[in-house]
Amino acid sequence: MAAENSAAETGRPLVLHVMPQITSPVTTQVIMRNVLIAMAPTVIAAGVLFGIRALVVIAVAVASCVGFEWLWCRLRKIPNTVDDLSAAVTGVLLAFNVPSTMPLYMVVIASFVAIVITKELFGGIGFNFANPAVVGRLFLAVAFPVAMTSFVAPQVALSPVDVVSSATPLAASAQPLSYLELLLGTHMGVLGETCAATLLLGFAWLLYTRTITWHVPVVYMGTVCLLSLLVGRDPVAQLLSGGLIMGAVYMATDYSTSPSTLRGKIVFALGCGLITSLIRFWGNLNEGVAFSILFMNLLVPHIDALIVNTPVGGEARKRGGKAHE
Repeated sequence: MAAENSAAETGRPLVLHVMPQITSPVTTQVIMRNVLIAMAPTVIAAGVLFGIRALVVIAVAVASCVGFEWLWCRLRKIPNTVDDLSAAVTGVLLAFNVPSTMPLYMVVIASFVAIVITKELFGGIGFNFANPAVVGRLFLAVAFPVAMTSFVAPQVALSPVDVVSSATPLAASAQPLSYLELLLGTHMGVLGETCAATLLLGFAWLLYTRTITWHVPVVYMGTVCLLSLLVGRDPVAQLLSGGLIMGAVYMATDYSTSPSTLRGKIVFALGCGLITSLIRFWGNLNEGVAFSILFMNLLVPHIDALIVNTPVGGEARKRGGKAHE
């Protein structure tokens, strides 16, 4: 009754919701806008390295993801969520996970898998069980493996590229590359995993705007580097090669599919790093980032259930109870 009177006095409706009851002036749109800004340098780098075809792939992926979300909302007659920019972020991330030679119709199919199947069928943003871009990439890897490994030499290269024998830096047949080549992305690969410098620049922006915290990316990448040292691999090359930075910074930090507690995030990141290293070092695949993130996404509900924060004052009450006993 007191709550009803208080609501009547303030003129605002009383809204009851399950915990946690967190309020913040930062909206989903602001968060997604920051992510898009962080990815902009890599979009530019992809255009410089792989030409106009790379920008077309990115544009088609974004348009498809936004279009499928808009169409879903219209067909379901629910409020349109396109304005929150989450579908645009998924589109850019999905494009970052494919080569510039990817047939456009395959990009559209992967967008459908990412938005409709992975996201909307489970309730929309905040309810998806895994990162939509990760699922879209893995779908393409299984359904169209040849297209996903049809790489072209970049238009800008610091050294001659043997198109026949060279692939991504993680491939067994790949030519040795300098750290500078790995940092600038002047080698073959998918659009978002080549230029490590722009990915790190975006990471700095996300930290500066407090869009993400450092825990998941640093622990994830640090785990891979540490395990690389233990097995005699070059940790810097492992860090700058493949999709490790892209996955650790832009996909493993997804709010909906990562743990809500600090300790949970660390466990999540350790798991991602361990699985990525196992696949890279002893698996039949060159890369394990997407598989590791998906596997740990599935474990997030269990991590959240096992690792919970102590309520404010809980430790004091606990100590006081023991003292009275």
